[in-house]
Amino acid sequence: MKRNSSRFQDGLAKSGSEKEPARPVRDHRPGVAKGRDEVEIAREALAGGARLLQLRDKTREKGLQLPIARALRALCRERGAPFIVNDHVDLALAVEADGVHVGQKDLPVSVVRRLVPPEMIVGCSANNPEEARRAEAAGADYVSVGRLFPTGSKQDTRPATPETLRAVKAAVSLPVCAIGGINEANIDEVVAAGVEMAAVIAAVITAPDVRQAARRLAARFG
Repeated sequence: MKRNSSRFQDGLAKSGSEKEPARPVRDHRPGVAKGRDEVEIAREALAGGARLLQLRDKTREKGLQLPIARALRALCRERGAPFIVNDHVDLALAVEADGVHVGQKDLPVSVVRRLVPPEMIVGCSANNPEEARRAEAAGADYVSVGRLFPTGSKQDTRPATPETLRAVKAAVSLPVCAIGGINEANIDEVVAAGVEMAAVIAAVITAPDVRQAARRLAARFG
């Protein structure tokens, strides 16, 4: 079997980079997109340098998420970028997403790995090295670590720091994604911790110029 992270790295290689500097997350809380078309926001983010797109919808029922998930999957195929669905394994399978991301309270990674095709990327949220090690042992391809900075996208979060990122990097061999309140003012702290990627929401999708916002964030990874 491939080493866990190779599925993830293979997906990024197809998009033109083995390091994924910016990972915009489509957040469907009311008002976040400011009335703008969600697919067009995603298109601009990818044009600005995002290498991966994740659909995150904590409010709508899955049947209502299906059309937007299909549209985003088609866009990502067009742009050669991996498409990840947050939380919902069935939705990810329904649209033939490249991967699914689960949290500590979702289906365990070991169960998800049994349900999805072997080539599907499985990511997992973690808040400390022990959770990250368990995710790796269960078959995760990458881990997301946070919440690093204050964020309005999720209420029941546990705090983390750049030192947490460094500790997780030392504990696992998987790519590590920084999450939680990341923007242009603090992303340098994330980059300095040595992570492979950063997930952003408001810093990109609420920006007046989405493409330029994504480009500036991606450029910070060098």
